Amino acid sequence: MINPFKRKKTKTTRMSSISFERPETVLTDLTYYYGARNEYERDCYILPVDRLALSQLPNINAQHGGIVQARRNMLLSTYKSGGLNNMQAMGAFLDLIIFGDCYLLKLRNVFGNVVGLMPLMSLYLRAQKNQDENEITGWVFPNKNETVIYSVDDVIQVKIPDTQQHVYGLPDYLGGVNSAMLNSESTMFRRRYYNNGAHMGYIFYVNDPNISDEVENEIKERIENSKGVGNFKNMFVSIPEGNPDGIKLIPVGDLNSAKDEFANIKNISAQDLLNAHRFPAGLSGVIPANGSNTGDVTKLRKNYMATETKVLQDLIRDSVNNDQDIINSPFSNRLLFDFEVIIPQTD
Repeated sequence: MINPFKRKKTKTTRMSSISFERPETVLTDLTYYYGARNEYERDCYILPVDRLALSQLPNINAQHGGIVQARRNMLLSTYKSGGLNNMQAMGAFLDLIIFGDCYLLKLRNVFGNVVGLMPLMSLYLRAQKNQDENEITGWVFPNKNETVIYSVDDVIQVKIPDTQQHVYGLPDYLGGVNSAMLNSESTMFRRRYYNNGAHMGYIFYVNDPNISDEVENEIKERIENSKGVGNFKNMFVSIPEGNPDGIKLIPVGDLNSAKDEFANIKNISAQDLLNAHRFPAGLSGVIPANGSNTGDVTKLRKNYMATETKVLQDLIRDSVNNDQDIINSPFSNRLLFDFEVIIPQTD
């Protein structure tokens, strides 16, 4: 028999919320101009582009890093002999492609003759200027606890010309930097998106008076622990005599459109990088779309070396071999390249 005087225990009405994650930060722009300089740069010409950022870019973007190394390897494969060994030539050529310039220190004997060359790191080298005459008076390089200043006559500079300044070189791919950043940031976002477990995020809406505080706390704990490994597990909730609309999942965002945008960003930004380097897609490992092909790889490589690699060969050869100290030295320090590039005849 039901006691009419016994009151039904009521559940305290209250609102609760769960915070899933704070917004993830993304990589910053790589091409900002220097606002402050190190102490050793105080009397030097300011760099037009942040070189530390340029040096990190190949390591965070697969397409850009692969193309840079391919261009370096193509150039190195044509190097025959001279004042640099293969390891030194590899470092100098990589600096030239990444930063737009490279620097070769003349190694002299006791008589002042050049007996060899040694590449200096373009990342740190700065041009010292004369405040009165506004000219380069030396090359400044930080070395442990002291700053070394090399004479202008002791350093050979090889640079890709820049239309806005004539002190430093400028890389020829800068137009694709933003695409490289967008490609990297979309990949980073997608990694953290899946690692988070909540993915697009949702609102877990509960409006059933039959759910006890214990069950509610257990649901909250399971949701909060759903991130990371094992985040694709399902959750079972049983509410006897519950309201069919008592629990709802309200998604935040559209997962399908997010997938489409991710693919579009990756494909378009990768194409931009190929254009920035003028690099054939057939040499970059890009898988062609259905019903298309990338052409003859051998012909693509020979044409690219004739139009791009040979230009860098000429630039390096002229800068080094026309230096008076190299010409007058009794030692053989001239850089020799294989300039024979045969363009295949078209049918």
